Amino acid sequence: MSDAEVTPRPARAPDRTEVTGPEQTDVYDVYEPEAHRARGVTVALVHGGFWRARYDRAHLAPLAEALARDGFHTANLEYPRTGMPGGGWPGTADALRATVDAVRADSDLPDPLVLVGHSAGGHLVTWLASEHRVPDLLGAVGLGAVADLAEADRLHLGDDAARSFLGGAPEEVPQAWAAADPARQHLSAPVALVSGERDDVVPASVSQAYAAARTGDEHAGTATARGADHFDLVDPEHPAYLLLLAEVEELTLP
Repeated sequence: MSDAEVTPRPARAPDRTEVTGPEQTDVYDVYEPEAHRARGVTVALVHGGFWRARYDRAHLAPLAEALARDGFHTANLEYPRTGMPGGGWPGTADALRATVDAVRADSDLPDPLVLVGHSAGGHLVTWLASEHRVPDLLGAVGLGAVADLAEADRLHLGDDAARSFLGGAPEEVPQAWAAADPARQHLSAPVALVSGERDDVVPASVSQAYAAARTGDEHAGTATARGADHFDLVDPEHPAYLLLLAEVEELTLP
């Protein structure tokens, strides 16, 4: 499935593209809101695709444009995927973390930051929201997020994509699975997980398993987008977008 098939909406070009390192994946696109609508918050988007090379940030461009139209400074982040230079575990996570740091250092973007990730990107933003990896993070929203790797493996999601990403089965590389699984780590910023009612790519049980593993001092909410499939969750013209907008707005409240 191509990016055009995943999200067939057209999108304008970004206002600017920032290169953060030597690899082609060390990059993020910025979509600016109109000055009179700016909310003073940066939203960083992380695309999905089961960590595979053939999916890139292009399919989140319509969502980035919509969030900017609604007043958010939006950065659409790239990262290396399985089989690419620097991709796989832990390279993917380390590279994305460095790009988030670059976004934080971008003087033209507001300091308050919300992460939004779809599918495998939902795994990555939930991981970043754990163990104080991103200081002063307002929170993260996972859309059809692969937030619990053990549950994803149990369901063989993406033809065992997690095993390809981590370099083997849980019993073969247990340290990688423990280090990469947000469900096995302490949540240090609020997370909201939105599942599509008709999502058969990453079913709601994955988010539910993640939420059930939280302790009393960890804030992880779940919500369901009625009638939405996996890709409707990132379609700005689907009603699911209003749910995303509400979750992001809630994270920005004092």
